[in-house]
Amino acid sequence: MKKKILGTNVVTQVGILVHDIEKTAQVYADFLGLEKPPIIVTDELDKSQARYRGAPTKARSKLAFFKVGPTLDIELIQPDMEPSTWREDLDRKGEGVHHIAFVIKGMKERIAELKESGIPLLQTGEYTGGRYAYMDANRDLKVIVELLEND
Repeated sequence: MKKKILGTNVVTQVGILVHDIEKTAQVYADFLGLEKPPIIVTDELDKSQARYRGAPTKARSKLAFFKVGPTLDIELIQPDMEPSTWREDLDRKGEGVHHIAFVIKGMKERIAELKESGIPLLQTGEYTGGRYAYMDANRDLKVIVELLEND
């Protein structure tokens, strides 16, 4: 049996890119029979330390999270116009699934292992209580993989 590169096989989030988060969040709320969640805005560069394709980026996005299982969220993402994996994919592919996310331990090690297996790093950043990394697994897995490491 092959070792799990991430150390887990539990998907914690499905990220979906949208043009209008207010409208789409209401549609999801109605469809799921849930309250429309608050829309939050990601931090500015000084706090997020966001890097896209190796360079700092001022990219920010509006987010809405729907808890749809004990360990699974649907995340709606409306990016601003700054360079990011969100903006690139929304412009290139349109609205739809952007990533699946896993909570991991050992961010630097996981990134290195994924890069060694041919899955390049796209974007990283910090958030209150942790950090994230988007890995370009489109060639093999047909989706971006997000790594989430919580403190």
